[in-house]
Amino acid sequence: MVSAEPQPVVRPLDCVIQERTADVERSMSDQAITRAPEENTPLAPIEQRAFGSFASGVALTFATRLLMLAGLIGSSVIVARWLGPEGLGALAVVNASVALALQIGSAGLPSANTYFISRNRNCLGPVWANSIVFALIGGSLLAVGIVLLAKMKPGLFGGVAANLLVIAALSIPFQLLSLLGLNVLLAMDRIGQLNLLDSLSPALSLVNAIIVLVVLRSGLTALVSLNAAAVTVLGLSLLWVIGRLLARQEVRQATRPNLPLLKEMLVYGGKFYVSIMAGVVIFRVDLLFVNHFRGASEAGVYAVASQVSFLLMLLPGVIAALLFPRVASDQDPRGEFALQVTRHASFLMIIMCVAAAAGSFALPLVYGARFADASIQLLILLPGIYLVSIESVLVQHFTGTGLPLAIPLFWLVTLALNVGMNFALVPAWGARGAALSSTVSYGLIFALVAIYFCRKTGRRLTEMFLLSNRELRDLLSRMTQLASQAKAQN
Repeated sequence: MVSAEPQPVVRPLDCVIQERTADVERSMSDQAITRAPEENTPLAPIEQRAFGSFASGVALTFATRLLMLAGLIGSSVIVARWLGPEGLGALAVVNASVALALQIGSAGLPSANTYFISRNRNCLGPVWANSIVFALIGGSLLAVGIVLLAKMKPGLFGGVAANLLVIAALSIPFQLLSLLGLNVLLAMDRIGQLNLLDSLSPALSLVNAIIVLVVLRSGLTALVSLNAAAVTVLGLSLLWVIGRLLARQEVRQATRPNLPLLKEMLVYGGKFYVSIMAGVVIFRVDLLFVNHFRGASEAGVYAVASQVSFLLMLLPGVIAALLFPRVASDQDPRGEFALQVTRHASFLMIIMCVAAAAGSFALPLVYGARFADASIQLLILLPGIYLVSIESVLVQHFTGTGLPLAIPLFWLVTLALNVGMNFALVPAWGARGAALSSTVSYGLIFALVAIYFCRKTGRRLTEMFLLSNRELRDLLSRMTQLASQAKAQN
């Protein structure tokens, strides 16, 4: 039973060596997010030695994500131009299937890595050792599962060639290792290394598409093979990077598997697992529904609309990712800092969604006339994208304070609605039906989390959307300063 206020999760005995002393950062003047003067409750304290500037981290990570998206969009345009909607749809199904397998098989351990290390960095060694063992064993089982499904139930993948799925599956253990390792870097506030390593995958995807399709004039099999090799190398690179990080730690526990600690992490991660699994299925399964009921060509068109919607979710995703370890490190029972960040994310998302609506009709010009319906599909997706983006930031108040069982239950309810609507709408309405199903689902999870947040913290719903006059002035002033600096440099 969830108590009236979210309670901090007790640190595992195996991880506790010493209690950290928090240096309270009373002033946020160097950040884009500032506390409104009418709020008397101080923001959750942030340990300066553990974390750098929140605004700087968000700016760097978001800029990196934009470059990553440029690589992904560039590679998809090349695939669309050289292989058509069918080729793009098949590649999207392969990537979505692997991503779905990774999230389902991760058991919430990536988020548990971030949570436990943020609470006590001295347990980095056993956490990373547990991650390596889990990635190799669990990832291998996931790869075998994908191969068996591709061979025995090819209809599940809408006729996509089994050899493509087999090739992609071979890289799953290393992709799982990368996923776990990137969350370790997030908890250790190694934002520069995190962004560098994370950006290499889409960059290599673009380079691979150019080499395979434009230069060598080869096909989809060669492209999937080269992509699988690239992500395998990236997974091995994480071993080296975190190994060096461990070597520089002055006080640490032994880098060896710790089964009691792993059990505690899996218990915490289990609640995350339900939320993550449901969320990933909701975000990914619509493409699989369209491919199954309407074919690879329509799936390829919907993949474009989905890709743009994911682009819009980049900024709130970055904000949420950097907010999580801060809330976990220094508990924020009243949600002051999370709510403050949510207001800024809401303000920015309104601007981005309006711009996306205006620019949606340019998609056929970029991808070709056969992708004309992607514009309508994106317009249907936009209201839901706005709401789920706000939810992704607000929910970090709960993920960083122990994750009450209500949150996974909310995702299960939303998943049931999403799957039911996809079955009802996609056969008749195709990709537009999938887009409508997604928007309704995104709106539902936002409503459930927002109402629960208000009930637990006593805050008002309007506090999630409306910046205070002081916050708005500070934000506009900072934007003006940045524009002036850019103009002066030019």
